[in-house]
Amino acid sequence: MANTPDTLDKAYDPSALEKRWYDHWLEKKYFHADAQAPKAPWSMVIPPPNVTGSLHMGHALGNTIEDIFTRWRRMSAYNAMWLPGTDHAGIATQTVVERELAKEGKTRHELGREAFEQKIWQWRQKSGDRILDQLKALGCSLDWDRLKFTMDPDYSAAVIECFVRLHEEGLIYRAERLINWDVGSRTALSDLEVEYKDVQGELYEFAYPLADGSGELVVATTRPETMLGDTAVAVHPDDPRHQDKIGKAIKHPILGYEFPIIADPILVDMTFGTGAVKVTPAHDPNDFECGKRHALPFISILDLEGKVNDRGGPFEGLPAKAARKAVKEKLKELGLERGSKTITHAVGFSQRSDTVVEPMVSTQWFVKMEPLAKPAIAAAEEGKVKFVPESWTKTYYHWMTNIKDWCISRQLWWGHRVPAWHCAACKGYTVSRTTPARCQHCESSEITQDEDVLDTWFSSWLWPFATLGWPNETRELKTFYPTTVLDTGYDILFFWVARMIMAGLHFMGKVPFRTVYLHTLVTDEKGEKMSKVKGNVIDPLDVIEKHGADSLRFALAWLTTNASQGKNIKFSLSNVDDARRFANKIWNATRFALLNLGDYDPNRFADRTADGPDGADFELPERWILSRAQRVADDVHKALEEYRIADAAQIIYHYIWNEVCDWYIELAKARLGKDGTPAAQENRWKVQGALVTALDVAMRLLHPFMPFITEEIWQKLPKPDTAPQSIVITLYPIPDVRFQDEASEQSMDLVQRVVTAIRSVRAERNIPSISRNAVILTVADDYKKTILEGYKAIVAEQAKCREVTVRRLGEPPGQPVALAMAGDVEVMVLLESEADAGAEKAKLDKERGKLQKDVEFYKKRLSNPTFVDKAPPEVIEKDKARLADAEAALAKLEETLSRLG
Repeated sequence: MANTPDTLDKAYDPSALEKRWYDHWLEKKYFHADAQAPKAPWSMVIPPPNVTGSLHMGHALGNTIEDIFTRWRRMSAYNAMWLPGTDHAGIATQTVVERELAKEGKTRHELGREAFEQKIWQWRQKSGDRILDQLKALGCSLDWDRLKFTMDPDYSAAVIECFVRLHEEGLIYRAERLINWDVGSRTALSDLEVEYKDVQGELYEFAYPLADGSGELVVATTRPETMLGDTAVAVHPDDPRHQDKIGKAIKHPILGYEFPIIADPILVDMTFGTGAVKVTPAHDPNDFECGKRHALPFISILDLEGKVNDRGGPFEGLPAKAARKAVKEKLKELGLERGSKTITHAVGFSQRSDTVVEPMVSTQWFVKMEPLAKPAIAAAEEGKVKFVPESWTKTYYHWMTNIKDWCISRQLWWGHRVPAWHCAACKGYTVSRTTPARCQHCESSEITQDEDVLDTWFSSWLWPFATLGWPNETRELKTFYPTTVLDTGYDILFFWVARMIMAGLHFMGKVPFRTVYLHTLVTDEKGEKMSKVKGNVIDPLDVIEKHGADSLRFALAWLTTNASQGKNIKFSLSNVDDARRFANKIWNATRFALLNLGDYDPNRFADRTADGPDGADFELPERWILSRAQRVADDVHKALEEYRIADAAQIIYHYIWNEVCDWYIELAKARLGKDGTPAAQENRWKVQGALVTALDVAMRLLHPFMPFITEEIWQKLPKPDTAPQSIVITLYPIPDVRFQDEASEQSMDLVQRVVTAIRSVRAERNIPSISRNAVILTVADDYKKTILEGYKAIVAEQAKCREVTVRRLGEPPGQPVALAMAGDVEVMVLLESEADAGAEKAKLDKERGKLQKDVEFYKKRLSNPTFVDKAPPEVIEKDKARLADAEAALAKLEETLSRLG
């Protein structure tokens, strides 16, 4: 027996159905992908949110996009797998737990490393999965059976394997280099973790006296305190002002040591300032390279807390900012101050602690990046991986061709500990997958493991394959790697995306994903970044609680037009209000339909339409809506294939709101009556069948965007006995040529335009809804005349007309009329009282002006070689058709105005 229709609650209440349906989906394991299933695989990994995190609007956008693609592909008969997981977030997590300890008056050092790590694990068990529950509230159809955490034992083993292999290949090394030191978190950072901000500062000038008393050299700096670590002053070898000083010595005016004046054409621009540059090799990247070129001493003047150390003489113990002031006072006292000016310059801040980053010389672990970058560049050039929007490809190439070695060691306790053991006897180190008993160099047993942990990104660059079992050759790896697509924010293109491409190629021999969809930032409605300080943060969980996840998801999808163009998404709660109204519209339309489907047999309808609608002898409205359903399915598929998410959302919206609800349901109302005759009953089931089909297609098309309301409604719709148990596992609508009927679509389009024109006249003239005016349609085209003649009953019914007369030409009627144009069809609504002819002509004249502008616009556009060369053929043809329609309508309007005098 076929499924019978049920009823919907009177009001749409998302809170009543969303958790219920999500729990049901989990119970049925609809989101799990079997690696051995005989279906084409489609896979994606979630950008793992920090274990410290909670859902914010950026997460909501990215995860909505990812879920849309996953649900669409699952319904398209792919073996769709979306892998969930979280990142241990070394710095962020350690900071959170240290703050908790501070409330108890304790420090991690008092606890000891092992106890502190246990404390973090306890915190993780209690709070670390909060964001996963929030992703469920958003409706994300993740394969929860495959949940991964970057500190899971098997994943940790993969990280260690990666380190050891790269070390064995000579791609990981330990060396003393200038690194970025995060004073706030007390750890080294990679270059990518430094965020440069424009700040107001001071360009300060002071004089260095020459040791032989023959003069001075004036230098300029934004950081006077670093002069405590200067080991040279550089000038350009071709600068006539300073050539006689090259080779001479400067005596440090505060600390007393001497250092040379050197010639360096790379560091010095002799057209800038005084042409003399102070060199602090231990505290500036450019000075560091200069120091290596000239074998200068490297004097570090700051300790790990950012305070001046014992090399700073009288300034020892002062924080850098305080030391700056004290050094300036001392130079002024010595008579060496030469002036200053206010400037705006870029200063590096830690992305994690938001404190100023100090360049320091330190011994750290590094990855050689150039050998890994070259294959990754080639992969993009050869089209093995593509970026959407394509404009990011150029940015990717620029960074990859200028890549620097990656500092991967962090001075933290939470994370993957560096698998290297240092020997107290020979000072060497042993890298090993397991804890070694002795030093590999001298056989000493006095070895201790490196205190540092690895950069969090060093574990996450393995995410697409370590989550699937690498380094073991698992069935999951064979089935789901490479993954199909990666969606993420453009801000981590280099932190994560580029590194994953390098790691995937190096360890797996294949790119980790074929397409990278880079969405952008979500800002407030003014385009400003959301922040708690500004008070403009919109919490997605608050939105979900008030409006439901479906409304939030659809609002975000609608706005991704900007994301595909690389522009920020301006988000407003009004967007969610609009989506909620859309949900209410769907709900109420379906309630009407269900009230008229009690006697409907879906099996009979399926049997009668098995060969297409022609055999069932459908009327125009049914042929039209069934054809539109197929056309829309085709358009949505194309949009999603091309990552045009907003276009897909808008196509579905227009189909449901305008075509199904505003047109077809209104057309169906008059034809669903029960007069008991066989002919009426036959017509009733045809209308019922078309209505159910239109709603079924609508719900399946919409499901990836609004999963909860579509499941609720789809379950209520009558279905054949063979229907699946959930919309999650139904087939996504695909175009069916048997139902595509272009002639019916064109006919209905003409009818709709005429009806709309009549309705507009009635609204403008304030004609009461109970009035049934007669209408005359004048049509020059015989084909259109035939169509309107055949369907004038529909026009009369939908436009509330007493009668509709269709003619080619004729004299104006002998009574007042209101005129409108429906393309090139002249619409005359006969009025019951005298019309204001002047006002009528003014209205038509205004319409003429609009049509003239349309004609000019399309002519200019179609005569533009740039547009014609780049636009798709279907766009060109559509514009040509619009031009032809506008020209025909304009000609008809001119004729009408002429007849009106």
